[in-house]
Amino acid sequence: MALDRDEVIDAAVRILDEYGMADLSMRRLADSLGVKAGALYWHVANKQSLLAAVADRILREVPDVEVSDVEIPEVESTPSEAEALAGWAVGLRQVLLRHRDSADLVATGLASGLCEGDPLAGVRALLEPVVGADAARRGSRALLHLVLGHVAEEQNLQIFAQLGSGAAVDPVEQGLAFEHGIGALISGLLR
Repeated sequence: MALDRDEVIDAAVRILDEYGMADLSMRRLADSLGVKAGALYWHVANKQSLLAAVADRILREVPDVEVSDVEIPEVESTPSEAEALAGWAVGLRQVLLRHRDSADLVATGLASGLCEGDPLAGVRALLEPVVGADAARRGSRALLHLVLGHVAEEQNLQIFAQLGSGAAVDPVEQGLAFEHGIGALISGLLR
């Protein structure tokens, strides 16, 4: 059976969603594809590269910041910078919540420097004309960190609740807390 990289990454995402990041091993991935683990190394250099590729795949699901819409102030329905940033953050959260352990996985992939995509390019492009390059770089990272941290907590609370060692997760309260945090951060960034 000839594999391609997309099949390997797709299978890895399925394992992540079903079993979590701790159980996403090269051996389990190879078994799920009906090959020996060595066959995977034609497509990914090592497990860290695999995790980064999975992170890239997940991040590709996040809607882009609508920078072009924001640049047309004459159009009444055009979202403000704050609305565009909040929309991106909400979109990122929604995508991450669809994939088990994804906040930790994406944080690890980005920290490793192995991810190919730049999830903050659109955020920086939106912020830079408003606050300058340095503040856009720092502010976009702060926004990403807030989303990743919040989702990591949500995902961990869900796991503990499923194990019976934590209280049930209140999705409404989680959403309100998220919106409050994002609103406060964006308000501070755009001052």
